[in-house]
This record gives sequence, structure tokens and C-alpha cells, in this order.
Amino acid sequence: MHILKHLLLGGKFMRTTINIDDALLDKAAKLTGIGEKTSLVRLALEALIAQESARRLAKLGGTEKKLKMIPRRKATGA
Repeated sequence: MHILKHLLLGGKFMRTTINIDDALLDKAAKLTGIGEKTSLVRLALEALIAQESARRLAKLGGTEKKLKMIPRRKATGA
């Protein structure tokens, strides 16, 4: 099990210790080509945040009933 001691969060470094499954970390490193553990964990956290943000945004789709139609530009004929 790997113990990671540095984590980048919000542009500031925060010293922390986490336990990560060796096989999971090795697989992620091989798939991404990123060998540096801090960078790998940062990338994983960014991906998780993006995924969750997209899920929440999709969940909101069509829920604003009083929203007026947004004007769109008409396509010009080619």
C-alpha cells in the first residue's frame, strides 16, 4: 500500500497521508503514463470533480420551467 504525503488542493499544498491500493495506483500510472504519485492523485481528483460536476449539471437539465427561450442566431445558407 502506498502512502502519499503531499496533495495539491486549490493551488495550495497540504501535507496529508492516504493509503492507496498498490494495484490501483500501478494501473492508473500505466494507463496515464504518469509515474509521479502526487500528479496522478491530482489528476484523479480533477477527473472525479469534472465527472460529478457534469452529472449534477445534467441532473438540472430542463428543470427551470420559467426560463425564457434564449435567442439563437439563424444559420445562414451556404
